[in-house]
Amino acid sequence: MKYLVTGAAGFIGMHTCRSLLERGDTVIGLDNLNSYYSVQLKQDRLAQLTGHPGFRFAHLDLTDADGLTGLFASERFDVVIHLAAQAGVRYSLTHPQAYIDSNLVGFANVLEACRRHEVGHFVYASSSSVYGANTQMPFSVHQNVDHPVSLYAATKKANELMAHSYSHLYRLPTTGLRFFTVYGPWGRPDMALWLFTEAILAGRPIDVFNEGRMQRDFTYIDDIVEGVVRTADRIAAPDPNWSGDRPDPAASFAPYRVYNIGNNQPVELMRLIETLEHSLGEKAVKNLLPMQPGDVPATYADVEDLTRDVGFKPSTPIEAGVEQFVKWYRGYHGV
Repeated sequence: MKYLVTGAAGFIGMHTCRSLLERGDTVIGLDNLNSYYSVQLKQDRLAQLTGHPGFRFAHLDLTDADGLTGLFASERFDVVIHLAAQAGVRYSLTHPQAYIDSNLVGFANVLEACRRHEVGHFVYASSSSVYGANTQMPFSVHQNVDHPVSLYAATKKANELMAHSYSHLYRLPTTGLRFFTVYGPWGRPDMALWLFTEAILAGRPIDVFNEGRMQRDFTYIDDIVEGVVRTADRIAAPDPNWSGDRPDPAASFAPYRVYNIGNNQPVELMRLIETLEHSLGEKAVKNLLPMQPGDVPATYADVEDLTRDVGFKPSTPIEAGVEQFVKWYRGYHGV
């Protein structure tokens, strides 16, 4: 199989590419290598892939519709796994245009390229952020998600709606994956685990929002990738039981599906910090702060649909995942 993986120099993208390559697939990895965070880190991730004979890199921006058209025309992809996006809730408060360009215009360009070049399955990253103001736990893909609390979340909800329209109009099979707080080796430096580790090792205080009472369904990268690859292998199909009288948001009369990929075990932020302190052998100095705009107090994934349809449920405990991250972080930075 030939895959296009967008965001290939990203955290989830690099691990997904490596998983596909290890099982013998051909992968074209696309990335624009933007400077939202360290370009060197992105290049170092790519270096984990570039020596593999089944991998080729395409340096391209999602807003370059002509460039995408040329790439799709020459490569004829079987499956597209679209992970590229402008990430981050807090950054969306100050840089909204970056989210419009990448997450809306770029997403539309990739969708259109998939349609025109008859891609067999379009799999894309959504986010647990789409649950927004929802408070019923655990978050289920069968709930309505019409109240986002950040522009980032709104663009991810928009992606799901755009995908559905293409599934309906052009019979393009699409599967959206709502990721829950991904962490692990080669992670993002704007995420809490990296920021905390960096600060603790440097002897600086860490900023703990909502005074540490937030809960997150921290999901280890290997579990995320397993979910991505398994759902990519299961081409979305129409649900024969779907009814417009009682419309199920997770399925459709069109070849469309949405799944949560989360650990199904929310962890309080203070417990994450304690686990990290244990792995580092250092205590953190905590700067307790109020909730930030755009944040939600808790996330918790219902993964029943994922387990039923692809036979997989994330299960890596936070202690094991944090230990692996710390081991990688020390090695990567020589600390």
